[in-house]
Amino acid sequence: MVKGIEHTAIASPDPSRLAQWYVDHLNFVVNWRPENSKTVFVKAANGAMIEIIESHNQPSVPHMKDAGFRHLAIEVDDMGAEYARLCGMGVSFFSEPETHGGNTIAFFPDGDGNILHLLHREKPLS
Repeated sequence: MVKGIEHTAIASPDPSRLAQWYVDHLNFVVNWRPENSKTVFVKAANGAMIEIIESHNQPSVPHMKDAGFRHLAIEVDDMGAEYARLCGMGVSFFSEPETHGGNTIAFFPDGDGNILHLLHREKPLS
């Protein structure tokens, strides 16, 4: 029986640096570092995990409509507070928060330029 997605992987030229970015900016915690590897697993408060693996090249600039995975949504309780906190930490958002149909979103890059977005849903998806 399939239970669901356990983690998502991101390849980075410096997994430790990117993992620390998630810890510093998004309050993730490092929850596992395998021996003899540069891989780092980080975990969010809701249990969602990201595996950060070593890449073999420098990241390219992703575009929202390119094929493949395009972004990770980061769920927040208070969009205004999190947006202001991250702006205060030097995060450059691609746009101001926008609300459509009760959902508020704001897109921004992580420490390697991968696309993330803050998400606040008025009602959870069922």
